[in-house]
Amino acid sequence: MLENREEVMRHEVVKRNVSLDGFDRQVLVGVRRAGKSYLLYGKIQELISQGYSWNDIVYLNFEDERLAGMELADLNMILEVHAGLSDKRPMLFLDEIQNVEGWEHFARRIAENKFKVFITGSNARMLSKDVSAVLGGRYLTREVFPMQFNEYMAIHGMDSTSELLTATTASRGELKSLFEEYFQFGGFPECAGLPVKRDYLMSLYQKIFLGDIAARNKIENIFALRVLIRKLAESIKQPLSFTRAANIVASTGTKIGKSTVINYLTYATDAYLILPVRNIADNLVGKVSNPKYYFIDNGLISLLALDIRTSLLENLVALKLLSTYGTKEETIYFYNHGIEVDFYVPSTETAIQVSYSMNDAEGTFERETKALVKVQSRLLCRRNIIVTYDDEDIVEKDGIRIEIIPAWKFVLGSV
Repeated sequence: MLENREEVMRHEVVKRNVSLDGFDRQVLVGVRRAGKSYLLYGKIQELISQGYSWNDIVYLNFEDERLAGMELADLNMILEVHAGLSDKRPMLFLDEIQNVEGWEHFARRIAENKFKVFITGSNARMLSKDVSAVLGGRYLTREVFPMQFNEYMAIHGMDSTSELLTATTASRGELKSLFEEYFQFGGFPECAGLPVKRDYLMSLYQKIFLGDIAARNKIENIFALRVLIRKLAESIKQPLSFTRAANIVASTGTKIGKSTVINYLTYATDAYLILPVRNIADNLVGKVSNPKYYFIDNGLISLLALDIRTSLLENLVALKLLSTYGTKEETIYFYNHGIEVDFYVPSTETAIQVSYSMNDAEGTFERETKALVKVQSRLLCRRNIIVTYDDEDIVEKDGIRIEIIPAWKFVLGSV
């Protein structure tokens, strides 16, 4: 605990869109290295600047190998040790606490005793119904994604609001160059400032793949898991059923059952490596068994697949929507029932198509606009959008207003 005080204060924290103000007990969940720890560091540094001292604060990172093997019954030692250092009631910052089985029971008890608590974890099971039932509404839970483009711009010294509204030709070129970097390599905070990003991304992917998925779930068939995830990266734009996924892996010579595929996909989803989006036109079974899968960051797709610019574009749109509305099933859908529409947001009644270019030489304009016109008879659509890499326009097709928005502007705007 004493060593962690120095560790927290030595980091320069980049301000994120996520604020920890407004509620005294929060659980932050997201993929490894999305910036959850830095959010805790930032909150602690803010408290210190406001006049609090380390007598008021405890920070522990349960990824520390010296805490390996810690059990639920041991967690009360945190309070006991702090009591030996200070007579003040501590605010608790508990990083990656999912490594302690049953952590939620300790979290509930300290919440009932009115401690201020901020918890992070890298597994979506922390948001499961079972954990939520134990916590009983005592915590505000939120998902933390890698950086959005406006945050990425900020750490490179650009004001997204100013650039969006008043960019000159020269600064617009700088913005688009930065967007291309973000488009290919994603928004993991530690990666953003590195001149060579691929090595960092590979190291991170291996940690998620081997640690958060394979080791945590005791997977023995590493090859099958590796093939499955690579095939997901190559299939961004298409629904992938459990049966088809099993057949794809089997085609490489590795026999794998559908139930095993289901487990692997669940583990990868729990680790926030992949994010499923379901078909609003499907029945319940179809929604569960035949979703599209997106990756938590474009940089990871760039590691795993080739010839992927159209996939990166659709993945980026998915991330914008999922980070805005959350990953629960009811927030974001696609539509596929005689008509294909890439995304539908029920809460705002927005239909979205993704097309890299609106070059009509390939019939793209007619195809994409026709789908948006047809879906009006199936879904309530107050807003209709086509996201492209760089094209911009507003058109009318059969009385339907359609916004054509370049990707950089879409991810900076509101949906």
